[in-house]
Amino acid sequence: MNINGLLAIVTGGASGLGKATATMLAAQGAKVAIFDLNEEAGKAVAAELGGIYVGVNVADDASVAAGLDAAEAAHGVARILVNCAGIAPAVKTVGKENAPHPLDTFAKTVTVNLIGTFNVISKFSARLATAEEIDGERGVIVNTASVAAYDGQIGQAAYSASKGGVVGMTLPIARDLAQHKIRVMTIAPGIFLTPMLEAFPQHVRDALGAQVPHPSRLGKPAEYAQLVESIVRNPMLNGEVIRLDGAIRMTPR
Repeated sequence: MNINGLLAIVTGGASGLGKATATMLAAQGAKVAIFDLNEEAGKAVAAELGGIYVGVNVADDASVAAGLDAAEAAHGVARILVNCAGIAPAVKTVGKENAPHPLDTFAKTVTVNLIGTFNVISKFSARLATAEEIDGERGVIVNTASVAAYDGQIGQAAYSASKGGVVGMTLPIARDLAQHKIRVMTIAPGIFLTPMLEAFPQHVRDALGAQVPHPSRLGKPAEYAQLVESIVRNPMLNGEVIRLDGAIRMTPR
Protein backbone atom coordinates (compact mmCIF):
# COMPACT_ATOMS: atom_id res chain seq x y z
CA MET A 1 0.00 0.00 0.00
CA ASN A 2 1.31 3.41 -0.98
CA ILE A 3 1.56 5.56 2.16
CA ASN A 4 1.46 8.96 0.48
CA GLY A 5 -1.81 10.82 1.04
CA LEU A 6 -3.36 8.26 3.41
CA LEU A 7 -4.63 8.93 6.92
CA ALA A 8 -2.58 7.01 9.49
CA ILE A 9 -3.46 6.69 13.17
CA VAL A 10 -0.71 6.02 15.69
CA THR A 11 -1.71 5.22 19.26
CA GLY A 12 0.94 6.17 21.79
CA GLY A 13 2.34 8.43 19.09
CA ALA A 14 3.58 11.15 21.44
CA SER A 15 6.83 9.39 22.30
CA GLY A 16 9.10 6.41 21.74
CA LEU A 17 8.25 3.86 19.08
CA GLY A 18 4.97 5.62 18.32
CA LYS A 19 6.61 8.99 17.74
CA ALA A 20 9.24 7.44 15.46
CA THR A 21 6.50 5.71 13.50
CA ALA A 22 4.42 8.88 13.19
CA THR A 23 7.53 10.72 11.99
CA MET A 24 8.23 8.08 9.35
CA LEU A 25 4.63 8.04 8.12
CA ALA A 26 4.53 11.83 7.82
CA ALA A 27 7.84 11.80 5.93
CA GLN A 28 6.26 9.33 3.49
CA GLY A 29 3.36 11.70 2.87
CA ALA A 30 0.74 10.33 5.26
CA LYS A 31 -1.66 12.52 7.20
CA VAL A 32 -1.00 11.48 10.78
CA ALA A 33 -3.36 11.45 13.75
CA ILE A 34 -1.70 11.00 17.15
CA PHE A 35 -3.84 9.19 19.75
CA ASP A 36 -2.26 9.66 23.18
CA LEU A 37 -3.07 10.75 26.73
CA ASN A 38 -0.01 13.01 26.96
CA GLU A 39 -1.56 16.21 25.64
CA GLU A 40 1.55 18.41 25.75
CA ALA A 41 3.81 15.94 23.96
CA GLY A 42 1.05 14.80 21.59
CA LYS A 43 0.27 18.32 20.43
CA ALA A 44 3.96 19.06 19.98
CA VAL A 45 4.52 15.99 17.80
CA ALA A 46 1.38 16.68 15.78
CA ALA A 47 2.43 20.27 15.17
CA GLU A 48 5.92 19.17 14.15
CA LEU A 49 4.52 16.67 11.65
CA GLY A 50 1.61 18.72 10.36
CA GLY A 51 -0.85 16.20 11.78
CA ILE A 52 -3.48 16.28 14.49
CA TYR A 53 -3.51 15.24 18.13
CA VAL A 54 -6.50 13.63 19.81
CA GLY A 55 -6.59 12.75 23.49
CA VAL A 56 -7.64 9.09 23.47
CA ASN A 57 -7.84 6.41 26.13
CA VAL A 58 -7.51 3.25 24.04
CA ALA A 59 -9.36 1.15 26.62
CA ASP A 60 -12.45 3.38 26.60
CA ASP A 61 -15.18 2.80 24.01
CA ALA A 62 -16.41 6.37 23.79
CA SER A 63 -12.91 7.83 23.76
CA VAL A 64 -11.77 5.69 20.83
CA ALA A 65 -14.97 6.38 18.87
CA ALA A 66 -14.57 10.12 19.42
CA GLY A 67 -10.92 9.93 18.38
CA LEU A 68 -11.78 8.17 15.13
CA ASP A 69 -14.51 10.72 14.48
CA ALA A 70 -12.03 13.57 14.92
CA ALA A 71 -9.41 11.94 12.70
CA GLU A 72 -11.91 11.24 9.93
CA ALA A 73 -13.36 14.74 10.14
CA ALA A 74 -9.88 16.14 9.55
CA HIS A 75 -8.53 13.76 6.91
CA GLY A 76 -11.17 11.24 5.78
CA VAL A 77 -11.20 7.49 6.34
CA ALA A 78 -8.12 6.10 8.11
CA ARG A 79 -6.24 3.40 6.16
CA ILE A 80 -3.27 2.71 8.46
CA LEU A 81 -3.36 1.94 12.18
CA VAL A 82 -0.26 1.42 14.30
CA ASN A 83 -0.91 0.45 17.92
CA CYS A 84 1.96 1.56 20.15
CA ALA A 85 0.10 2.64 23.30
CA GLY A 86 1.00 0.55 26.32
CA ILE A 87 2.26 0.36 29.89
CA ALA A 88 4.95 -1.83 31.46
CA PRO A 89 4.74 -2.25 35.24
CA ALA A 90 7.31 -4.45 36.96
CA VAL A 91 5.70 -6.45 39.77
CA LYS A 92 6.51 -9.95 41.00
CA THR A 93 3.80 -12.57 41.44
CA VAL A 94 4.76 -12.65 45.12
CA GLY A 95 6.46 -9.48 46.26
CA LYS A 96 8.08 -8.10 49.38
CA GLU A 97 6.89 -9.58 52.66
CA ASN A 98 5.14 -12.29 50.58
CA ALA A 99 2.55 -9.83 49.31
CA PRO A 100 0.55 -11.07 46.30
CA HIS A 101 0.66 -9.22 42.98
CA PRO A 102 -1.96 -6.42 43.16
CA LEU A 103 -4.84 -7.60 41.00
CA ASP A 104 -5.70 -4.08 39.88
CA THR A 105 -2.19 -3.64 38.45
CA PHE A 106 -2.47 -6.90 36.50
CA ALA A 107 -5.95 -5.98 35.26
CA LYS A 108 -4.91 -2.47 34.20
CA THR A 109 -1.94 -3.80 32.24
CA VAL A 110 -4.11 -6.27 30.34
CA THR A 111 -6.81 -3.63 29.87
CA VAL A 112 -4.47 -1.08 28.30
CA ASN A 113 -2.11 -3.35 26.35
CA LEU A 114 -4.44 -6.09 25.16
CA ILE A 115 -8.04 -4.92 25.45
CA GLY A 116 -7.08 -1.39 24.40
CA THR A 117 -5.30 -2.69 21.31
CA PHE A 118 -8.30 -4.81 20.34
CA ASN A 119 -10.71 -1.95 21.04
CA VAL A 120 -8.96 0.34 18.56
CA ILE A 121 -8.57 -2.46 16.01
CA SER A 122 -12.25 -3.38 16.03
CA LYS A 123 -13.53 0.19 15.78
CA PHE A 124 -10.97 1.19 13.17
CA SER A 125 -11.64 -1.84 10.97
CA ALA A 126 -15.43 -1.57 11.26
CA ARG A 127 -15.24 1.91 9.72
CA LEU A 128 -12.73 0.83 7.10
CA ALA A 129 -14.69 -2.27 6.00
CA THR A 130 -16.95 -0.32 3.64
CA ALA A 131 -14.29 2.01 2.22
CA GLU A 132 -13.19 1.88 -1.38
CA GLU A 133 -10.34 -0.50 -2.13
CA ILE A 134 -6.90 0.78 -3.08
CA ASP A 135 -4.89 -1.61 -5.27
CA GLY A 136 -6.80 -4.61 -3.97
CA GLU A 137 -6.79 -3.78 -0.25
CA ARG A 138 -8.42 -1.39 2.17
CA GLY A 139 -5.90 -0.91 4.93
CA VAL A 140 -3.22 -2.21 7.27
CA ILE A 141 -3.00 -2.66 11.05
CA VAL A 142 0.31 -3.03 12.86
CA ASN A 143 0.31 -3.95 16.56
CA THR A 144 3.13 -3.79 19.08
CA ALA A 145 3.83 -6.83 21.23
CA SER A 146 7.21 -7.53 22.86
CA VAL A 147 9.78 -10.29 23.14
CA ALA A 148 8.40 -10.52 26.69
CA ALA A 149 5.46 -12.35 25.11
CA TYR A 150 7.88 -15.25 24.57
CA ASP A 151 10.56 -14.90 27.25
CA GLY A 152 9.23 -12.59 29.92
CA GLN A 153 11.51 -11.73 32.80
CA ILE A 154 11.02 -11.72 36.54
CA GLY A 155 8.38 -9.14 37.41
CA GLN A 156 6.81 -9.20 33.94
CA ALA A 157 3.87 -11.55 34.51
CA ALA A 158 1.25 -8.91 33.74
CA TYR A 159 3.19 -7.33 30.88
CA SER A 160 4.05 -10.68 29.30
CA ALA A 161 0.45 -11.87 29.57
CA SER A 162 -0.83 -8.72 27.89
CA LYS A 163 1.70 -8.88 25.07
CA GLY A 164 1.21 -12.62 24.67
CA GLY A 165 -2.45 -11.86 24.10
CA VAL A 166 -1.54 -9.44 21.31
CA VAL A 167 0.59 -12.14 19.70
CA GLY A 168 -2.18 -14.71 20.07
CA MET A 169 -4.90 -12.61 18.50
CA THR A 170 -2.87 -11.52 15.46
CA LEU A 171 -3.69 -14.46 13.19
CA PRO A 172 -7.40 -14.82 14.06
CA ILE A 173 -7.97 -11.09 13.56
CA ALA A 174 -6.11 -11.24 10.25
CA ARG A 175 -8.40 -14.10 9.25
CA ASP A 176 -11.47 -12.19 10.44
CA LEU A 177 -10.52 -9.12 8.42
CA ALA A 178 -9.34 -10.91 5.29
CA GLN A 179 -12.84 -10.68 3.79
CA HIS A 180 -12.59 -6.91 4.20
CA LYS A 181 -9.09 -6.88 2.67
CA ILE A 182 -7.50 -5.41 5.80
CA ARG A 183 -4.11 -6.84 6.77
CA VAL A 184 -3.00 -7.36 10.38
CA MET A 185 0.60 -7.71 11.57
CA THR A 186 2.39 -7.52 14.90
CA ILE A 187 5.94 -6.48 15.75
CA ALA A 188 7.58 -7.87 18.90
CA PRO A 189 10.46 -5.49 19.71
CA GLY A 190 13.41 -6.40 21.88
CA ILE A 191 15.27 -3.79 23.94
CA PHE A 192 14.76 -0.40 22.32
CA LEU A 193 15.93 3.08 23.30
CA THR A 194 12.57 4.42 24.42
CA PRO A 195 12.06 7.32 26.89
CA MET A 196 12.07 4.86 29.80
CA LEU A 197 15.55 3.59 28.91
CA GLU A 198 16.82 7.06 28.05
CA ALA A 199 16.38 7.90 31.74
CA PHE A 200 18.86 5.17 32.71
CA PRO A 201 22.58 5.96 33.19
CA GLN A 202 24.75 5.33 30.15
CA HIS A 203 26.51 2.34 31.74
CA VAL A 204 23.13 0.67 32.33
CA ARG A 205 22.09 1.25 28.73
CA ASP A 206 25.43 -0.11 27.53
CA ALA A 207 24.97 -3.23 29.67
CA LEU A 208 21.49 -3.82 28.26
CA GLY A 209 22.71 -3.34 24.71
CA ALA A 210 25.54 -5.79 25.28
CA GLN A 211 22.95 -8.55 25.85
CA VAL A 212 21.89 -8.32 22.20
CA PRO A 213 23.87 -10.80 20.02
CA HIS A 214 23.98 -8.62 16.89
CA PRO A 215 23.90 -5.71 16.54
CA SER A 216 25.11 -5.51 20.12
CA ARG A 217 23.26 -2.35 21.12
CA LEU A 218 19.81 -1.04 21.93
CA GLY A 219 17.36 -0.86 19.07
CA LYS A 220 16.57 2.53 17.59
CA PRO A 221 12.91 3.63 17.39
CA ALA A 222 13.53 4.55 13.75
CA GLU A 223 14.31 0.87 13.09
CA TYR A 224 10.92 -0.10 14.44
CA ALA A 225 9.36 2.53 12.17
CA GLN A 226 11.34 1.14 9.23
CA LEU A 227 9.71 -2.24 9.74
CA VAL A 228 6.27 -0.62 9.95
CA GLU A 229 6.93 0.98 6.57
CA SER A 230 7.92 -2.38 5.07
CA ILE A 231 4.77 -4.02 6.43
CA VAL A 232 2.51 -1.32 5.05
CA ARG A 233 4.13 -1.46 1.62
CA ASN A 234 4.32 -5.27 1.25
CA PRO A 235 0.86 -6.78 0.52
CA MET A 236 1.95 -10.35 1.38
CA LEU A 237 2.79 -9.51 4.98
CA ASN A 238 -0.30 -10.56 6.90
CA GLY A 239 -1.23 -12.54 10.00
CA GLU A 240 2.30 -12.84 11.36
CA VAL A 241 4.40 -11.66 14.30
CA ILE A 242 7.93 -10.44 13.59
CA ARG A 243 10.53 -10.34 16.37
CA LEU A 244 12.66 -7.23 15.96
CA ASP A 245 15.32 -7.96 18.54
CA GLY A 246 18.84 -8.58 17.20
CA ALA A 247 18.41 -12.30 18.11
CA ILE A 248 18.14 -11.65 21.85
CA ARG A 249 16.48 -14.20 24.13
CA MET A 250 15.80 -12.56 27.46
CA THR A 251 17.33 -14.00 30.63
CA PRO A 252 15.21 -14.31 33.80
CA ARG A 253 16.60 -10.98 35.05
